Amino acid sequence: MTTKFLIIGSGTREHAIAKALHRSRHQPVLYCCGVTRNPGIDQLTKHYWVGDIHDVEAVLALAERWQIDIVIIGPVAPLANGLADALWKAGIATIGPKKNLAQIETNTFFPHRLLKKLHPKNLIEQRIFKEPYGIREYLEHLGSNQYVIKSNSGQRVKIGGEHLHSFNESVQYCEALSAAGHAVMIQEKIIGQEFTLTCFCDGNRLVPVPLMQTLQRVYVDDEGPHTGGMGCYSFANHRLPFLSETDYETALHVNEAVITALTYEYQEPYMGFISGNFMATKKGIQLVKLAARLGDPEALNILALLATDFVEICEAMVSGTLTRELVAFEKKATVSKCIVPEGYPDNVIGQAILDVSRLQDATSLYLGAVSIEEGKFYTTGGRAAAIVGMAESIVAAEKNTEDLVRLIKGPFFHREDIGTVELINRYIKQMQELRQRDYRLL
Repeated sequence: MTTKFLIIGSGTREHAIAKALHRSRHQPVLYCCGVTRNPGIDQLTKHYWVGDIHDVEAVLALAERWQIDIVIIGPVAPLANGLADALWKAGIATIGPKKNLAQIETNTFFPHRLLKKLHPKNLIEQRIFKEPYGIREYLEHLGSNQYVIKSNSGQRVKIGGEHLHSFNESVQYCEALSAAGHAVMIQEKIIGQEFTLTCFCDGNRLVPVPLMQTLQRVYVDDEGPHTGGMGCYSFANHRLPFLSETDYETALHVNEAVITALTYEYQEPYMGFISGNFMATKKGIQLVKLAARLGDPEALNILALLATDFVEICEAMVSGTLTRELVAFEKKATVSKCIVPEGYPDNVIGQAILDVSRLQDATSLYLGAVSIEEGKFYTTGGRAAAIVGMAESIVAAEKNTEDLVRLIKGPFFHREDIGTVELINRYIKQMQELRQRDYRLL
């Protein structure tokens, strides 16, 4: 019997999910609910609904009408709204945790509480203030600009010395959040290299995927504002050259501890993806944040590398039968680079044509914030597209990606340095200095 899949979301991540399902020997029938009509996803689906994916009742009604077997939720907002809860209640298997479990991402302070007893040494030094008292003293304790400020209001994270340029400005920002009724988390600003460890989970066991490093700064040499991600890379051995095996095992243990603690607290199985974003520092591995879904752009690299059948993996995740044997990856390196319109991320102006006509093979192309009119792609404001290159070495993968990106024309830019030897060696040298270890340069 052919499985019917419903994909929630319309970005490059969801295009990667649709491609991975479409490759399956089981030939599933695909459906999509998105806030926009992604042309790449559209051509792979039987039905595509454009509307408010945060409207749980509307999405549930469509899933029932289409007689969907498995739903895959891409973005975090539907998880926060309890879409997975409603689907499971209606008897529709869902990849993506229920509302309580999704708090690892939707509640800024939740992971800290969850791991405080289990893995305290892997948590960044931090304090949560529900009142303004003590904020000034704690900022002084951390030192000049050596702090990161978060709130439970969903506002953008602010970093001392980058977004907040003086001690008084930082105090005033925290006090303003507190006066508005928001709790404030102040964290120590740590130095090191970030990386992501994603796992597939069936409610009982976790299966890890290759380690990824995502570059979030918008410009070359890690300049400019933070974004959702300008691209990422992975190595053929599925590790990163500035990490030890102990670092990897520590990150995996943290992910496992999160799932164990969630299951104990809520008595609910966690089915879907968990992504731990970690920082390798002088003191060891510290958790930066958690995601209750596949990351974007990490999903592009992960699913491009997948050597086994994604349909079978999804079916195993929702039935509690996931095994490591079901999840295998090519022993290759990957590099993804996002193509964004001029002015991104804060000052994108109007629509522009994304000309991909020079690409002879669209296998490596993932579409995002674009629409299609009379056969032409037009940008709609965010990350327009991405290219993923894959090869035996990181050098060859980066060259493949860069060569393909340069074939795409229009008023766009990308980070040319993602995955380059020069950039990666810079990161390796930084870790050598921090840890006084002899990591091998590329």
